[in-house]
Amino acid sequence: MAKQKILMVHNYYQIPGGEDTVVKNEMELLQENGHEVILYSRHNDEIKKISKFGKIKLFFDTIYSLKTYREVRKIIEEEKIDIVHVHNTLPLISPSVYYATFSKKVPIIQTVHNFRLLCPAATFVKNGEICEECVDKGIMYAVKNRCYRESFVQTLIVTLMLKIHRMFGVYKKINYIALTDFNREKLKNLVNDYEKIYVKPNFMKKNEGYAERNIGDYFLFLGRLDELKGIHTLIDAWGVLDEKLIVIGDGPERDCIERIVKEKKMKNISLKGFIEREEALEYLKRSKALIVPSEWYEGLPMTIIEAFSCGVPVIGSRIGNIEAVIEDKYNGLLFDFKDKNKLIEVVKNFESEENKLLSKSAYTLFIKNYSAKLNYEKLSEIYYKIKSANKY
Repeated sequence: MAKQKILMVHNYYQIPGGEDTVVKNEMELLQENGHEVILYSRHNDEIKKISKFGKIKLFFDTIYSLKTYREVRKIIEEEKIDIVHVHNTLPLISPSVYYATFSKKVPIIQTVHNFRLLCPAATFVKNGEICEECVDKGIMYAVKNRCYRESFVQTLIVTLMLKIHRMFGVYKKINYIALTDFNREKLKNLVNDYEKIYVKPNFMKKNEGYAERNIGDYFLFLGRLDELKGIHTLIDAWGVLDEKLIVIGDGPERDCIERIVKEKKMKNISLKGFIEREEALEYLKRSKALIVPSEWYEGLPMTIIEAFSCGVPVIGSRIGNIEAVIEDKYNGLLFDFKDKNKLIEVVKNFESEENKLLSKSAYTLFIKNYSAKLNYEKLSEIYYKIKSANKY
């Protein structure tokens, strides 16, 4: 069977995140299995260099970029692309990538990493609480509530982008990869044909295995320092715990967290800031457990899969996709999200013998669901199906 030629499309964020890792991993996985992969990308660092006039133009380009349309059409034609695989389009690439692909009658699929297509804020959160008003009452509710970056103008732009292309029925023509069954159920609100939504989780290419783990004396938080990630709940809980906590990551709450740790003299918390991925994985391998205290549904955090690949159990919030992938007392432990007392209780009761059992189960689950071999099999099957049906 001939290997498909893939055009991968991704708009990189200013702060590197899990989506960027997924794009890199999938490209390498496809190339290692004989596919030719071409990357069409933009980077949000470009926005820093844009003039005042350019920022006005960005308003329209976010909704529809002629640059993207022309460039993607040209790549598809010249490179004889078989499938276009989209990850993120906001804000520089824009939904014009869909129209370019449609015009060349090439199948297109998008991996849905968050809930942007249903919620302009991408999180289903308003004022710190879970909110699905945009699904229940209409997407324009986001504008009234300034849901995207607490900005009326920016929320309006993103909402118009979604509204206009919904009117043209674009999102109903696309095939989707949902990372979990939970996400697939949410996407039903956007797509009429449920069969167009495939489920394929993220994956890890390499792992060391739980048996080689040298467990240290600390718990670990690894991720963006953001309120929705539950970083404040975590720090509040650690105020009454004697255990050691290492925090790796950067984000909007970094200065605030550093100030709290300093003022309260929390010597059992070590803030590492942003460090390179390989070094972060070394900390992960030796941790007692990874703590994921998120206060929103999440997509499917790469940190959880990375933890499972190392045989590291996860202590996570009982919400959305975290609850969907962590089986309490099997491959990790769950606590009620936003409840620092429940988190304290779980950490205090975390025993070394329990750690060994959870570690073995976490690694077993990784092999079963998140290995590179299994992921390629699923991805190639999805490509084959949409190519055969020519569903674009």
